[in-house]
Amino acid sequence: MNILSIQSWVSYGHVGNAAAVFPMQRLGAEVWAVNTVQFSNHTGYGAWRGSVTPPETIRELVLGIEERGVLPRCDALLSGYLGDPLVAEAVLDARSRLAAANRHALYCADPVIGDEDRGIYVRPGIAELMRERIVPAADILTPNLFELRHLTGLPCGTLTEVKAAVASLQARGPRRVLVTSLRTEETPADALDMLAAEGESFYRLRAPLLPIAVNGAGDAVAALFLVHCLKTGSAAAALGAAGSAVFGVLKRTHELGQGEIALIAAQEELVQPGTVFRPESV
Repeated sequence: MNILSIQSWVSYGHVGNAAAVFPMQRLGAEVWAVNTVQFSNHTGYGAWRGSVTPPETIRELVLGIEERGVLPRCDALLSGYLGDPLVAEAVLDARSRLAAANRHALYCADPVIGDEDRGIYVRPGIAELMRERIVPAADILTPNLFELRHLTGLPCGTLTEVKAAVASLQARGPRRVLVTSLRTEETPADALDMLAAEGESFYRLRAPLLPIAVNGAGDAVAALFLVHCLKTGSAAAALGAAGSAVFGVLKRTHELGQGEIALIAAQEELVQPGTVFRPESV
């Protein structure tokens, strides 16, 4: 399994490729990482050092991989936070090159726009680009609940409304959609849901709500979901495996009292989760 992952990178902590590459490798995938930024730490700290990779350099790196003649062996492209419209165009160019080399390759996009706590935190124009360009190009889309509402403009207060919003996304491109950080009127106060859709089928995974908020969990779960989709060919199976793994990692992170997701300390959870959650058909 070979995956081209175009995302940000931090030296300290785990977000972007620093949250996605190791879980995919731990599950047996070869990851060809292209980093869109090289920062000391994620920007949530309020201060950081480093630099943004010029979009033309991203294109050059992908072109160099293509020139090695290996794109026909690439099974998927994964993208996450896109800090600049020109970076998004470079990702879409990579998508086109990969599709030309391997028509069976998947594109999994984590459409990072914002969240319930902070609202929209990407630069102006990025949210619109996600809606108009990334969504139609993706085979798999992994929005959180806030991003689902923003991408569709539809209410998402109930499970029925969430399913309708997901179906509207599917009609525009991605066959599989994973909704993370899902809370509806049906979600108990002490739980958190995830919802996966494949075709006209929907599956919900419900796990205990953990008293923890760390960056990078969404990046990790998108990577895990992609790998398990490739392995099993099933959104339901991928939801169960990815959801169980990320719960185990977050539980261990909370136990350790860490401010960064404990991917290394909890790495066994990636391959053999201590608690296995079974998705239910909804």
